[in-house]
Amino acid sequence: MVEKTNDQCQDPTQSLTIELPCQIVERIERYAKKNGTNVAGVLIEALYSFLRNQK
Repeated sequence: MVEKTNDQCQDPTQSLTIELPCQIVERIERYAKKNGTNVAGVLIEALYSFLRNQK
């Protein structure tokens, strides 16, 4: 029997804690400030873009 997968989570958000090199965080913060967004938004878009391009 094949299980159906659901593209939606029960809760639309989930917390994830990661440690990044400070130089990367500084670049993300600068990019976010320059583009009028926040760090979370930059990371979400970067991950979404990366995963979208994977085959």
